[in-house]
Amino acid sequence: MKKNDLRIVFMGTPEFARESLRALVEGGYRIVGVVTMPDKPAGRHGSVLQASPVKQYALSQRIPVMQPDKLNGETFLRELKAWQADLHIVVAFRMLPEPVWHMPRFGSFNLHASLLPRYRGAAPINWAIINGEKETGVTTFFLTHGMDTGRIIMQRRVPIAGDADAGAVHDRLMTAGAILVLETVDLLLEHDGLVPTIPQEQLVTDGAATLHTAPKIFIDTRRIDWRQPAGKVYDFIRGLSPVPAAWTELVFDDGERIPLKIFQTEILRETHPLHPGSIRANAVDGHLDVAATDGFVRLLSLQTAGKKRMSARDFLNGTRRAFSTVE
Repeated sequence: MKKNDLRIVFMGTPEFARESLRALVEGGYRIVGVVTMPDKPAGRHGSVLQASPVKQYALSQRIPVMQPDKLNGETFLRELKAWQADLHIVVAFRMLPEPVWHMPRFGSFNLHASLLPRYRGAAPINWAIINGEKETGVTTFFLTHGMDTGRIIMQRRVPIAGDADAGAVHDRLMTAGAILVLETVDLLLEHDGLVPTIPQEQLVTDGAATLHTAPKIFIDTRRIDWRQPAGKVYDFIRGLSPVPAAWTELVFDDGERIPLKIFQTEILRETHPLHPGSIRANAVDGHLDVAATDGFVRLLSLQTAGKKRMSARDFLNGTRRAFSTVE
């Protein structure tokens, strides 16, 4: 079978998925249809509908697009089957029901932004950094029942630099993932869909991998706990930067509190007698340091409600009220 004979349906929504779709198109593969999320309200009053990055690219390539509300609806399943796909490729989409992933003769594979079985779940990039991992990667695996549990086809390892935030790691994995998707389809095409795979359970049993989950991140998850070593706080903040961003509450001396998003920090290895969360500020030098259990975390970039992201120096220069702690 030639590349152009292999009928592929691509399913994905964000920029991360768009790069894989682009790699397939530019690699000469035939994408007979794209499935993506419905357009979302955008603009100041939500009066404008915004198409997903995947939809925008698909339309630019004149690829048919479907945007179902339900993935198990009769109309969607009938129209999906009419595309007569040999293979479904899923990147940063939704969990598929069995009638969808079981439909193509080559099956359906997913690209996941971790080295499975590590960091199964919705936020693998964030949790890998929060946990101080030095390495992550991307995995392609066949879809089956359960989230991120199918048999592994291929993996590519990607180092995590000590100062890299979630945005930087996202971009590296997006590029590595697009390459891996292309390599996976090449392999499937070469072997007519019959490729060797590895059960994830085998990696756990053999001691080659340990299980870590990567659950969805909510607003309470993002709140900083200063009662930890400075390194832990530093990893937590960069693991959520630039979005959705870690946050804390700045407590003014008059008792008022305001939320403070923090994007960039550095660690100061200094012993001190201060309670975690205590602030040491120097407006002249532009330094804003928060006490952790074994040192300080210097805030470099932050944002208050209704304001743009700013440096700690600009924040101190614009703040006339006294404060001494964050919580």
